[in-house]
Amino acid sequence: MARRVLLLFAHPVLERSRVNRRLLDAVKDVPGLTVHDLYETYPSLFIDVKREQALLLEHDAVVFQHPFYWYSAPALVKQWQELVLEYGWAYGKGGTKLEGKLTFNAITTGGPVTAYRPEGHNRFTMRTLLSPFDQTAHLCRMKFLAPFVVHGSLRLESDDDVRPHAALYRRALEAVRDETLDVDAAMRAERLQDVLPAVEGA
Repeated sequence: MARRVLLLFAHPVLERSRVNRRLLDAVKDVPGLTVHDLYETYPSLFIDVKREQALLLEHDAVVFQHPFYWYSAPALVKQWQELVLEYGWAYGKGGTKLEGKLTFNAITTGGPVTAYRPEGHNRFTMRTLLSPFDQTAHLCRMKFLAPFVVHGSLRLESDDDVRPHAALYRRALEAVRDETLDVDAAMRAERLQDVLPAVEGA
């Protein structure tokens, strides 16, 4: 049985986006995927907690797609976490609603992959910088997968530049949906694209 995948998209200035917008365009028609644009849905930043919780219950995997702002996500993602992941619902005593669900971040960042190493400009790996998401997933009894990361987004100017990354992102979502992804390997990996199943005939 295929997993139902919820994509929580968060970009506060989408009209200026070059890469995130193209990634989203490449996957929004994936069967079994629900695209939920948080900034479009909540322009006043007032989050409907019950609506968000109902969406989570309807899906088996949750993807946070966003630019990597100041080593984290745009502010609305943090607000969403603070309000939606309630004690007694998502974690704590009786908080088992998200138990067993998969989650990961799909991120664009301006820096190259070499910048996200202990000896690199940013001093830490992407997995280390995403530790708050990892621990949040752990607290909610979810399975935190490696992030899907598009590095060097500032150099990706044309559709042709982005197309290979978009195709790989689509493959990642389809693998999660179709249960062809090795979840244990994905939980240990540095990047999700490194453990995607091979394409037949390639």
